[in-house]
Amino acid sequence: MSRRTELADAAITTLACEGMRGLTHRNVDRTAGLPQGSTSYYFPTRKALIEAVVERVTEVTVAVEPDLPTDLDELAVVIAGYVRELLTRGRDHQLACYELMLEATRRPELRELLTPASATIREMAADRLEAAGVTGSADRARDFVAFLDGLLLEQITGSGGRELDDAALRVTVRRMLTAVMS
Repeated sequence: MSRRTELADAAITTLACEGMRGLTHRNVDRTAGLPQGSTSYYFPTRKALIEAVVERVTEVTVAVEPDLPTDLDELAVVIAGYVRELLTRGRDHQLACYELMLEATRRPELRELLTPASATIREMAADRLEAAGVTGSADRARDFVAFLDGLLLEQITGSGGRELDDAALRVTVRRMLTAVMS
């Protein structure tokens, strides 16, 4: 793993734990366990640091490309497993994404950074839905990604008043797939 990747991962962790205000070069150095100034050497500006976070989150998200079955029930199982992964080992990445998305509502320059990353994720979802035999995949992928984002946000924040176990998560994902496919 390169130093830049290590620092981008530390920035993601910092962002997930401290929020946008806590995303400083000094805090990333501390999270990475590196001497002060290390992050500034690789990412001299806050913008460069945020760009590295967006790039790394996108890279990690796109790298997870399971083979998707065409059977709806099997598809729900695979996607529910992916969601579970995002809620556990990928939690910091999800929190960092939500922090960035919320900040982008106030900072157009950040929105410009996030738009291509979001498009990449929707394109990946469209390709996967198309491979599973779903027609009109581009529009349906947009809906499905929005459904997944809502589900993930609800589960991460606890705002829905329910924590889904694996079986309930599969049922919820199955319902979302049915809604998108109809």
